[in-house]
Amino acid sequence: MVAPLPALADYPEKPITLIVPWAAGGGTDATARTIAAALEEELGQTVNVVNRTGGSGVVGHTAMAMARPDGYTLGLITGEINMMHWQGLTQLTYADYTPIAQINYDYAGIQVAADGPFDSVETLVDKVKSESSGTYNASGTGQGGVWHLAFAGFLLDQGMEPNRVSWIPSQGAAPAMTEMAAGSIDIVPSSVPEARSMMDAGRVESLAIMAPERLETFPDVPTLKEAIDSDYTIGEWRGIAGPKDMDPDVVETLESAIQAAYESATYQDFMSRQGFGTQWRGADDFGNFMAEQDERFGEIVEQVGLSR
Repeated sequence: MVAPLPALADYPEKPITLIVPWAAGGGTDATARTIAAALEEELGQTVNVVNRTGGSGVVGHTAMAMARPDGYTLGLITGEINMMHWQGLTQLTYADYTPIAQINYDYAGIQVAADGPFDSVETLVDKVKSESSGTYNASGTGQGGVWHLAFAGFLLDQGMEPNRVSWIPSQGAAPAMTEMAAGSIDIVPSSVPEARSMMDAGRVESLAIMAPERLETFPDVPTLKEAIDSDYTIGEWRGIAGPKDMDPDVVETLESAIQAAYESATYQDFMSRQGFGTQWRGADDFGNFMAEQDERFGEIVEQVGLSR
């Protein structure tokens, strides 16, 4: 039996490491570095961001879970933790972490080429239903990634089999957008901010967002409810967590500091400029949210046929 760590009355007394399970330069990395900068001001200690990539997020999430639970190694945990174990990629689940705070949520959108065959979500649904399975394809992440599962869930919501649109694995939304603009991809169901540059260039348009209301940063993009009267909503979340069995006093200190960092102009202004969604949940609510999302994505993974 491992002895519990002593309470750290003066925590933090040294720099903190924040593990990011995705590559430098992406949205998750940018979010992590911004919240880390704001958190340094609150804690009075350096927060070093370290990218641990590989295995579709498995490597970084494993590093978070295996760290010493002393509060000096944390991670920017992402929604993939609710997907990977259902697909047999890892045995880790949300229960292997200490939830501290959720700081972001980005809803999935439905992006298409501006000169493509779809001018509305209604047209897209009609064409996909009327044409044979595999006529159209979609991309934006790896097989079984969040945007794949989000779109598969959308097809299920519309009464279609989840693989009616062929999924083309990619390294992310950016390369998928490029392929779509070139004519080799039909649909990219990523977050709308990831399509911003292509939308601004007039090469891509977002038909709808899988959210309960329109985004302030993209006011012209309707919700699915507005477009086709669907209540289906889904997206990707990011939060901060540590290894299991962290000291409650340390968690409380971090939760308070992260909330102040979340509310800071440093973080809020950056997220607003990028078009990323901000959503706060404290430790308890975040833990409950992860459990709910785990069950939901487990059902989608099984329906898509990727369960292992």
